[in-house]
Amino acid sequence: MPKNKIPFNQPTMVGGELRYITQAVKSGWIGGDGFFTRKCNEWLEKNLKAQKVLLTNSCTAALEIAAMLCDLKPGDEVILPSFTFVSTANAFALRGAKLIFVDIRPDTLNIDESLIPAAVTKRTKVIVPVHYAGVACAMKEIKNIAAKHKLFVIEDAAQGVLSAYQRKALGTLGDFGAYSFHETKNYTCGEGGAMAVNNPKYIKRAEIIIEKGTNRKEFYRGNVDKYTWVDLGSSYLPSDIVAAFLFGQLEKARAITAKRLAIWRRYHVGLLPLMKEGRVKLPTIPKDCRHNGHMFYLLAESARDCRQLSQYLKSKGVASVFHYVPLHQSPMAQKLGINRVKLPVTESAAERLLRLPLYYELKAADQDRVVDLIHEYFNRQ
Repeated sequence: MPKNKIPFNQPTMVGGELRYITQAVKSGWIGGDGFFTRKCNEWLEKNLKAQKVLLTNSCTAALEIAAMLCDLKPGDEVILPSFTFVSTANAFALRGAKLIFVDIRPDTLNIDESLIPAAVTKRTKVIVPVHYAGVACAMKEIKNIAAKHKLFVIEDAAQGVLSAYQRKALGTLGDFGAYSFHETKNYTCGEGGAMAVNNPKYIKRAEIIIEKGTNRKEFYRGNVDKYTWVDLGSSYLPSDIVAAFLFGQLEKARAITAKRLAIWRRYHVGLLPLMKEGRVKLPTIPKDCRHNGHMFYLLAESARDCRQLSQYLKSKGVASVFHYVPLHQSPMAQKLGINRVKLPVTESAAERLLRLPLYYELKAADQDRVVDLIHEYFNRQ
Protein backbone atom coordinates (compact mmCIF):
# COMPACT_ATOMS: atom_id res chain seq x y z
CA MET A 1 0.00 0.00 0.00
CA PRO A 2 1.26 3.53 -0.77
CA LYS A 3 2.57 5.36 2.27
CA ASN A 4 1.48 8.83 1.20
CA LYS A 5 -2.09 9.01 -0.03
CA ILE A 6 -3.26 12.06 -1.93
CA PRO A 7 -7.03 12.70 -1.64
CA PHE A 8 -9.10 14.25 -4.40
CA ASN A 9 -10.38 16.98 -2.10
CA GLN A 10 -9.56 18.15 1.40
CA PRO A 11 -11.66 20.79 3.19
CA THR A 12 -9.62 23.32 5.11
CA MET A 13 -9.93 26.33 7.41
CA VAL A 14 -8.10 29.43 6.30
CA GLY A 15 -9.16 32.22 8.67
CA GLY A 16 -11.68 33.05 11.34
CA GLU A 17 -14.18 30.25 10.74
CA LEU A 18 -14.24 28.85 14.29
CA ARG A 19 -14.08 32.29 15.87
CA TYR A 20 -17.08 33.43 13.85
CA ILE A 21 -19.06 30.28 14.71
CA THR A 22 -18.45 31.01 18.41
CA GLN A 23 -19.53 34.60 17.86
CA ALA A 24 -22.73 33.45 16.17
CA VAL A 25 -23.62 31.08 19.01
CA LYS A 26 -22.91 33.71 21.68
CA SER A 27 -25.06 36.23 19.82
CA GLY A 28 -28.15 34.22 20.73
CA TRP A 29 -29.28 33.75 17.11
CA ILE A 30 -28.14 30.80 14.98
CA GLY A 31 -31.22 30.49 12.77
CA GLY A 32 -31.59 31.75 9.21
CA ASP A 33 -30.99 35.31 8.06
CA GLY A 34 -28.69 36.13 10.96
CA PHE A 35 -25.72 38.48 11.28
CA PHE A 36 -23.28 36.31 9.30
CA THR A 37 -25.84 35.49 6.62
CA ARG A 38 -26.16 39.21 5.99
CA LYS A 39 -22.36 39.64 6.09
CA CYS A 40 -21.99 36.97 3.40
CA ASN A 41 -24.69 38.57 1.27
CA GLU A 42 -22.96 41.94 1.52
CA TRP A 43 -19.54 40.45 0.69
CA LEU A 44 -20.90 38.68 -2.36
CA GLU A 45 -22.81 41.72 -3.60
CA LYS A 46 -19.70 43.87 -3.29
CA ASN A 47 -17.19 41.45 -4.77
CA LEU A 48 -19.43 40.15 -7.55
CA LYS A 49 -20.90 43.60 -8.22
CA ALA A 50 -24.31 41.93 -8.04
CA GLN A 51 -27.68 43.67 -7.75
CA LYS A 52 -28.84 41.37 -4.93
CA VAL A 53 -27.43 38.17 -3.43
CA LEU A 54 -29.30 35.88 -1.06
CA LEU A 55 -27.51 33.11 0.80
CA THR A 56 -29.23 29.71 0.52
CA ASN A 57 -28.70 26.28 2.00
CA SER A 58 -27.44 24.95 -1.36
CA CYS A 59 -26.96 25.79 -5.00
CA THR A 60 -29.86 23.39 -5.60
CA ALA A 61 -32.08 25.71 -3.55
CA ALA A 62 -30.92 28.74 -5.53
CA LEU A 63 -31.83 27.01 -8.80
CA GLU A 64 -35.24 26.01 -7.41
CA ILE A 65 -35.95 29.59 -6.35
CA ALA A 66 -34.94 30.83 -9.81
CA ALA A 67 -37.28 28.30 -11.43
CA MET A 68 -40.13 29.57 -9.24
CA LEU A 69 -39.36 33.17 -10.12
CA CYS A 70 -39.69 32.27 -13.81
CA ASP A 71 -43.24 30.99 -13.10
CA LEU A 72 -42.58 27.76 -14.95
CA LYS A 73 -45.66 25.70 -15.73
CA PRO A 74 -45.98 22.04 -16.76
CA GLY A 75 -45.02 21.75 -20.42
CA ASP A 76 -42.78 24.81 -20.50
CA GLU A 77 -39.39 23.97 -21.99
CA VAL A 78 -35.95 24.59 -20.50
CA ILE A 79 -32.78 24.33 -22.57
CA LEU A 80 -29.73 23.01 -20.70
CA PRO A 81 -26.70 20.76 -21.12
CA SER A 82 -26.86 17.10 -20.19
CA PHE A 83 -23.27 17.33 -18.94
CA THR A 84 -24.09 18.82 -15.55
CA PHE A 85 -25.02 17.88 -12.00
CA VAL A 86 -28.53 16.56 -11.40
CA SER A 87 -29.60 19.71 -9.49
CA THR A 88 -29.55 21.69 -12.73
CA ALA A 89 -32.29 19.47 -14.10
CA ASN A 90 -34.18 18.76 -10.87
CA ALA A 91 -34.97 22.42 -10.23
CA PHE A 92 -36.98 22.62 -13.45
CA ALA A 93 -38.35 19.08 -13.54
CA LEU A 94 -39.90 19.76 -10.14
CA ARG A 95 -41.94 22.57 -11.73
CA GLY A 96 -43.18 20.20 -14.45
CA ALA A 97 -40.97 21.70 -17.16
CA LYS A 98 -39.74 19.66 -20.11
CA LEU A 99 -35.96 19.39 -20.27
CA ILE A 100 -34.38 20.00 -23.68
CA PHE A 101 -30.80 18.74 -23.62
CA VAL A 102 -28.24 20.35 -25.92
CA ASP A 103 -24.73 19.09 -26.64
CA ILE A 104 -21.58 20.76 -25.32
CA ARG A 105 -18.57 22.35 -26.99
CA PRO A 106 -15.50 20.10 -27.31
CA ASP A 107 -13.16 22.83 -26.03
CA THR A 108 -14.73 24.19 -22.81
CA LEU A 109 -17.34 21.42 -22.27
CA ASN A 110 -19.91 24.19 -21.86
CA ILE A 111 -23.26 24.22 -23.65
CA ASP A 112 -22.74 24.74 -27.39
CA GLU A 113 -24.33 28.11 -28.03
CA SER A 114 -24.52 27.41 -31.78
CA LEU A 115 -26.98 24.55 -31.11
CA ILE A 116 -29.36 26.54 -28.92
CA PRO A 117 -31.39 28.34 -31.65
CA ALA A 118 -32.48 25.01 -33.20
CA ALA A 119 -33.70 23.86 -29.75
CA VAL A 120 -35.95 26.89 -29.20
CA THR A 121 -39.69 26.37 -29.69
CA LYS A 122 -42.84 28.31 -28.82
CA ARG A 123 -42.82 26.59 -25.41
CA THR A 124 -39.23 27.49 -24.52
CA LYS A 125 -39.02 29.70 -21.45
CA VAL A 126 -35.49 29.37 -20.00
CA ILE A 127 -31.90 28.80 -21.10
CA VAL A 128 -29.57 27.44 -18.42
CA PRO A 129 -25.86 27.90 -19.19
CA VAL A 130 -23.67 25.85 -16.83
CA HIS A 131 -20.19 27.33 -16.40
CA TYR A 132 -18.20 24.10 -16.27
CA ALA A 133 -15.05 24.15 -14.12
CA GLY A 134 -15.59 27.87 -13.48
CA VAL A 135 -15.00 28.71 -17.16
CA ALA A 136 -17.65 30.92 -18.70
CA CYS A 137 -20.11 29.90 -21.38
CA ALA A 138 -20.39 32.13 -24.44
CA MET A 139 -22.72 34.49 -22.62
CA LYS A 140 -22.86 37.21 -25.29
CA GLU A 141 -24.32 34.81 -27.83
CA ILE A 142 -26.60 33.12 -25.27
CA LYS A 143 -28.00 36.43 -24.08
CA ASN A 144 -28.64 37.52 -27.67
CA ILE A 145 -30.62 34.34 -28.31
CA ALA A 146 -32.57 34.86 -25.09
CA ALA A 147 -33.34 38.48 -25.95
CA LYS A 148 -34.55 37.54 -29.43
CA HIS A 149 -37.00 34.98 -28.08
CA LYS A 150 -37.79 36.75 -24.76
CA LEU A 151 -36.38 33.93 -22.62
CA PHE A 152 -35.03 33.88 -19.09
CA VAL A 153 -31.34 33.09 -18.58
CA ILE A 154 -30.46 31.27 -15.35
CA GLU A 155 -26.73 30.81 -14.87
CA ASP A 156 -25.62 27.70 -13.04
CA ALA A 157 -22.41 29.18 -11.65
CA ALA A 158 -22.01 26.52 -8.95
CA GLN A 159 -18.32 26.24 -9.83
CA GLY A 160 -17.86 29.85 -10.90
CA VAL A 161 -17.67 32.09 -7.82
CA LEU A 162 -15.14 34.87 -8.65
CA SER A 163 -14.81 33.70 -12.25
CA ALA A 164 -15.67 36.25 -14.92
CA TYR A 165 -16.73 36.71 -18.53
CA GLN A 166 -15.65 39.93 -20.21
CA ARG A 167 -14.80 41.27 -16.74
CA LYS A 168 -18.27 40.59 -15.34
CA ALA A 169 -18.75 38.03 -12.58
CA LEU A 170 -20.38 34.76 -13.55
CA GLY A 171 -23.87 34.56 -12.13
CA THR A 172 -24.50 38.27 -12.71
CA LEU A 173 -24.94 38.13 -16.50
CA GLY A 174 -28.32 36.42 -16.72
CA ASP A 175 -31.61 37.10 -14.98
CA PHE A 176 -30.54 34.90 -12.06
CA GLY A 177 -27.36 33.15 -10.97
CA ALA A 178 -26.82 30.18 -8.67
CA TYR A 179 -23.64 29.50 -6.67
CA SER A 180 -22.41 26.59 -4.57
CA PHE A 181 -20.39 26.48 -1.34
CA HIS A 182 -20.40 22.69 -1.14
CA GLU A 183 -17.33 21.11 0.45
CA THR A 184 -15.77 20.47 -2.97
CA LYS A 185 -15.96 24.11 -4.03
CA ASN A 186 -13.28 26.80 -3.70
CA TYR A 187 -14.97 28.54 -0.76
CA THR A 188 -17.05 26.25 1.38
CA CYS A 189 -19.24 25.73 4.40
CA GLY A 190 -19.90 22.04 3.82
CA GLU A 191 -23.32 22.58 2.28
CA GLY A 192 -24.43 25.99 1.13
CA GLY A 193 -25.21 28.23 -1.80
CA ALA A 194 -26.38 31.63 -2.94
CA MET A 195 -28.45 33.18 -5.67
CA ALA A 196 -27.91 36.43 -7.50
CA VAL A 197 -31.07 38.30 -8.48
CA ASN A 198 -30.01 40.56 -11.34
CA ASN A 199 -33.38 42.12 -12.17
CA PRO A 200 -34.65 44.38 -9.37
CA LYS A 201 -38.31 43.54 -10.04
CA TYR A 202 -37.75 39.99 -8.78
CA ILE A 203 -35.96 40.83 -5.53
CA LYS A 204 -39.04 41.18 -3.33
CA ARG A 205 -40.54 37.88 -4.48
CA ALA A 206 -37.19 36.10 -4.10
CA GLU A 207 -37.07 37.27 -0.48
CA ILE A 208 -40.56 35.86 0.06
CA ILE A 209 -39.82 32.47 -1.54
CA ILE A 210 -36.63 32.06 0.49
CA GLU A 211 -38.61 32.75 3.69
CA LYS A 212 -41.00 29.82 3.16
CA GLY A 213 -43.42 31.96 1.17
CA THR A 214 -43.91 34.55 3.92
CA ASN A 215 -43.30 38.29 4.04
CA ARG A 216 -41.11 37.90 7.13
CA LYS A 217 -38.43 40.23 5.77
CA GLU A 218 -41.01 42.99 5.53
CA PHE A 219 -41.89 42.28 9.17
CA TYR A 220 -38.22 42.55 10.23
CA ARG A 221 -37.98 45.85 8.38
CA GLY A 222 -40.99 47.15 10.29
CA ASN A 223 -43.13 47.50 7.18
CA VAL A 224 -45.87 45.15 8.49
CA ASP A 225 -46.93 44.34 12.05
CA LYS A 226 -47.31 40.60 11.33
CA TYR A 227 -45.89 38.33 8.71
CA THR A 228 -48.01 35.75 6.92
CA TRP A 229 -48.14 33.30 4.01
CA VAL A 230 -48.24 35.29 0.77
CA ASP A 231 -46.68 33.02 -1.89
CA LEU A 232 -45.23 29.58 -2.47
CA GLY A 233 -41.82 29.01 -0.93
CA SER A 234 -39.72 26.67 1.15
CA SER A 235 -37.04 26.53 3.83
CA TYR A 236 -34.11 27.73 1.76
CA LEU A 237 -32.09 29.71 4.34
CA PRO A 238 -28.89 28.33 5.93
CA SER A 239 -28.20 28.39 9.64
CA ASP A 240 -26.11 31.35 10.75
CA ILE A 241 -23.51 28.84 12.02
CA VAL A 242 -23.02 27.73 8.43
CA ALA A 243 -22.86 31.34 7.27
CA ALA A 244 -20.29 32.14 9.97
CA PHE A 245 -17.98 29.42 8.67
CA LEU A 246 -18.48 30.63 5.09
CA PHE A 247 -17.71 34.23 5.98
CA GLY A 248 -14.34 33.12 7.34
CA GLN A 249 -13.66 31.55 3.94
CA LEU A 250 -14.91 34.52 1.91
CA GLU A 251 -12.61 36.88 3.79
CA LYS A 252 -9.71 34.82 2.41
CA ALA A 253 -11.26 34.19 -1.00
CA ARG A 254 -8.63 36.09 -2.97
CA ALA A 255 -5.81 34.13 -1.35
CA ILE A 256 -7.67 30.85 -1.92
CA THR A 257 -8.18 31.73 -5.58
CA ALA A 258 -4.53 32.67 -6.07
CA LYS A 259 -3.38 29.39 -4.53
CA ARG A 260 -5.76 27.29 -6.61
CA LEU A 261 -4.75 29.08 -9.80
CA ALA A 262 -1.10 28.38 -9.00
CA ILE A 263 -1.91 24.68 -8.56
CA TRP A 264 -3.93 24.72 -11.80
CA ARG A 265 -1.03 26.28 -13.72
CA ARG A 266 1.45 23.77 -12.25
CA TYR A 267 -0.69 20.91 -13.55
CA HIS A 268 -0.99 22.56 -16.95
CA VAL A 269 2.76 23.07 -17.32
CA GLY A 270 3.54 19.58 -16.07
CA LEU A 271 1.08 17.81 -18.37
CA LEU A 272 1.53 19.99 -21.46
CA PRO A 273 4.12 17.62 -23.00
CA LEU A 274 1.52 14.84 -22.98
CA MET A 275 -0.96 17.09 -24.78
CA LYS A 276 1.67 17.94 -27.41
CA GLU A 277 2.20 14.22 -27.91
CA GLY A 278 -1.53 13.74 -28.44
CA ARG A 279 -1.92 11.54 -25.33
CA VAL A 280 -4.35 13.83 -23.48
CA LYS A 281 -6.33 17.01 -23.91
CA LEU A 282 -6.13 19.73 -21.24
CA PRO A 283 -8.69 22.42 -20.27
CA THR A 284 -9.26 25.34 -22.63
CA ILE A 285 -9.66 28.87 -21.26
CA PRO A 286 -11.11 31.30 -23.86
CA LYS A 287 -9.50 34.73 -23.94
CA ASP A 288 -12.60 36.55 -22.66
CA CYS A 289 -12.82 34.30 -19.58
CA ARG A 290 -11.15 34.60 -16.18
CA HIS A 291 -11.45 31.37 -14.25
CA ASN A 292 -11.00 30.65 -10.55
CA GLY A 293 -8.89 27.50 -10.57
CA HIS A 294 -11.82 25.39 -9.46
CA MET A 295 -10.93 22.19 -11.25
CA PHE A 296 -8.18 20.56 -13.25
CA TYR A 297 -9.09 17.70 -15.52
CA LEU A 298 -7.67 15.88 -18.48
CA LEU A 299 -9.39 14.12 -21.35
CA ALA A 300 -7.77 10.82 -22.29
CA GLU A 301 -7.86 9.59 -25.87
CA SER A 302 -10.21 6.74 -24.98
CA ALA A 303 -12.53 5.56 -22.22
CA ARG A 304 -10.16 2.61 -21.70
CA ASP A 305 -7.19 4.92 -21.13
CA CYS A 306 -9.23 7.01 -18.70
CA ARG A 307 -10.28 3.98 -16.63
CA GLN A 308 -6.83 2.44 -16.59
CA LEU A 309 -5.12 5.73 -15.71
CA SER A 310 -7.54 6.22 -12.81
CA GLN A 311 -6.87 2.68 -11.59
CA TYR A 312 -3.11 3.21 -11.89
CA LEU A 313 -3.26 6.41 -9.84
CA LYS A 314 -5.42 4.67 -7.26
CA SER A 315 -2.86 1.86 -6.95
CA LYS A 316 -0.28 4.54 -6.12
CA GLY A 317 -2.47 6.23 -3.51
CA VAL A 318 -3.79 9.08 -5.66
CA ALA A 319 -7.54 9.74 -5.82
CA SER A 320 -8.80 10.86 -9.22
CA VAL A 321 -12.46 10.88 -10.18
CA PHE A 322 -14.71 10.96 -13.23
CA HIS A 323 -17.39 13.62 -13.38
CA TYR A 324 -20.98 13.52 -14.60
CA VAL A 325 -22.92 10.61 -15.99
CA PRO A 326 -24.78 12.52 -18.73
CA LEU A 327 -28.29 13.25 -17.55
CA HIS A 328 -29.90 12.08 -20.79
CA GLN A 329 -28.40 8.62 -20.14
CA SER A 330 -29.74 8.41 -16.59
CA PRO A 331 -32.58 6.19 -15.31
CA MET A 332 -34.60 9.30 -14.45
CA ALA A 333 -34.32 10.61 -18.02
CA GLN A 334 -35.77 7.30 -19.19
CA LYS A 335 -38.67 7.67 -16.74
CA LEU A 336 -39.32 11.17 -18.03
CA GLY A 337 -39.05 10.07 -21.65
CA ILE A 338 -36.21 12.50 -22.41
CA ASN A 339 -33.45 9.97 -23.06
CA ARG A 340 -33.99 9.60 -26.80
CA VAL A 341 -31.36 12.10 -27.81
CA LYS A 342 -27.84 11.71 -29.15
CA LEU A 343 -25.23 14.09 -27.75
CA PRO A 344 -21.93 12.79 -29.13
CA VAL A 345 -19.59 15.37 -27.58
CA THR A 346 -21.20 14.97 -24.16
CA GLU A 347 -21.09 11.18 -24.33
CA SER A 348 -17.45 11.11 -25.43
CA ALA A 349 -16.25 13.65 -22.84
CA ALA A 350 -18.05 11.88 -19.98
CA GLU A 351 -16.22 8.64 -20.78
CA ARG A 352 -12.76 10.22 -21.13
CA LEU A 353 -12.64 12.91 -18.44
CA LEU A 354 -10.60 12.48 -15.28
CA ARG A 355 -10.37 15.09 -12.51
CA LEU A 356 -7.15 15.43 -10.56
CA PRO A 357 -6.63 16.37 -6.88
CA LEU A 358 -6.93 20.11 -6.34
CA TYR A 359 -7.37 21.72 -2.93
CA TYR A 360 -5.93 24.64 -0.99
CA GLU A 361 -3.37 22.66 1.01
CA LEU A 362 -2.15 20.44 -1.84
CA LYS A 363 1.64 20.42 -1.54
CA ALA A 364 3.81 21.06 -4.58
CA ALA A 365 5.67 17.80 -3.97
CA ASP A 366 2.41 15.84 -3.92
CA GLN A 367 1.21 17.58 -7.05
CA ASP A 368 4.49 16.81 -8.82
CA ARG A 369 4.03 13.19 -7.80
CA VAL A 370 0.60 13.14 -9.46
CA VAL A 371 2.08 14.60 -12.65
CA ASP A 372 5.01 12.13 -12.61
CA LEU A 373 2.65 9.18 -12.16
CA ILE A 374 0.54 10.29 -15.14
CA HIS A 375 3.68 10.53 -17.29
CA GLU A 376 4.76 7.15 -15.95
CA TYR A 377 1.46 5.57 -16.95
CA PHE A 378 1.63 6.85 -20.53
CA ASN A 379 5.31 6.00 -20.90
CA ARG A 380 4.42 2.39 -20.15
CA GLN A 381 1.95 2.22 -23.03
